[in-house]
Amino acid sequence: MNFGKKLGRFAAAGLVFLLVLTLTFQAPFASKADAAQDTLGVKAKSAILIDFNSGQILYEKNADKVYPPASMTKMMTEYLVMQALHSKKLTWDSKVSISDYAYQISQNRSFSNVPLRKDYQYTVRELYEAMAIYSANGATIALAEKVGGSEKNFVDVMNKTAKKFGMTSAHYINSSGLENIDLGKFAPYGGPNDSNKLSARDLVKLAYHVIKDYPEALTISRIPLKNFTAGIVAPNKPIQMVNWNYMLPGFGVNMDKFKYDGVDGLKTGHTDLAGYCFTGTVNRGGHRLISVVMGTTSDAQRFEQTRTLFDYGYQQFSQKTVAKKNQLIKGQKAVAVHNGKKDQVKVAFGKSYSITAANGEKVPSKFNVVLDRSKLKDGKLEAPVKKGEKIGYATLASNGSAKYGYLYNNNNQIPVIAAEQVDRNNWFVRMFKGIGSFFGSIFSWIAGLF
Repeated sequence: MNFGKKLGRFAAAGLVFLLVLTLTFQAPFASKADAAQDTLGVKAKSAILIDFNSGQILYEKNADKVYPPASMTKMMTEYLVMQALHSKKLTWDSKVSISDYAYQISQNRSFSNVPLRKDYQYTVRELYEAMAIYSANGATIALAEKVGGSEKNFVDVMNKTAKKFGMTSAHYINSSGLENIDLGKFAPYGGPNDSNKLSARDLVKLAYHVIKDYPEALTISRIPLKNFTAGIVAPNKPIQMVNWNYMLPGFGVNMDKFKYDGVDGLKTGHTDLAGYCFTGTVNRGGHRLISVVMGTTSDAQRFEQTRTLFDYGYQQFSQKTVAKKNQLIKGQKAVAVHNGKKDQVKVAFGKSYSITAANGEKVPSKFNVVLDRSKLKDGKLEAPVKKGEKIGYATLASNGSAKYGYLYNNNNQIPVIAAEQVDRNNWFVRMFKGIGSFFGSIFSWIAGLF
């Protein structure tokens, strides 16, 4: 064999060795979330699964890629209507007039709609239920106009709220999720081929806020069937609103293949451009999960893929309590107090806190405490210090095992409080302590001269 051939074989062998070595060193550092992405094989363009209570991300696939969300857009409209209700700008019985825009869109039954009348005023509740249960587009537009004065103004608020929630990829151009080609001359923003654009991460943040800020939204999103009778000319012929979320209970035997115990929301979406999408949430014994799948190929597939995510969340992870309210923080030094009847105060957790840990994973138990600098002067708290007063926060320290990302950075912050009351010394004691401190400083200065 000539020298050239030997050199070629050595080079090939070296390349194989280098490849094996690279794969060998990569594997131990792959996170469990990445491993889940390899093994779950979720059939969707993008997907994400989070634990609601802790804000931990348990799974993601292309979660930051931007796609049309279709009617999942309506979750933001739902949020802003709820916000208007809580701020007393609206009541559930407030009357809503129907514009020519909302009327014309509502007459198109090829979209999800309840046909609205221009000579009839609907209540906010009637339109909200049509939007949340039946994904009615005309009803959604009517609510957006009621809250914002115009849909264009409402869309501006949608985008401002998205920015506030850290939905960094979100861009809304209408309130319903229809594509501009369907809205025609009524489209408030964009060209004829434009649509709303959001990522799966954006949508799960939005769903998180809907549930966290206005949990009563779930009492409507969980309704499987309801008749719409408002404004119907023939009262004996109501429109049956069938919830597009087939994972809910209450549809009957024919739909049992989709039912998933504990599901109570939140929003489906479908257009030709977006495919079949679903933002789902499930609650079992207080353990709530939220998932998003975007761009599946069929009505059934969006629920099948959501089931895969929910099964993964419940079968592979467990909630572990790592902190209890008013429990002293182990290993944490007491905080110095100035002008107090005690010189220091012990610290405790301000609330109970649980994390979601993979089964068999060692749960971390060490905490890092960060004190609120605005409450400190020269590293001390000023008396009086009230028992239960928040003085900082604690975060779990890594124990070297797999860590999962959080939806928000502050999801893993536990309030730290004063575990006891420390009253302020009276003026007489403070005066003598001040004098003692003054002379102590002088003596220290003199001693330093020698």
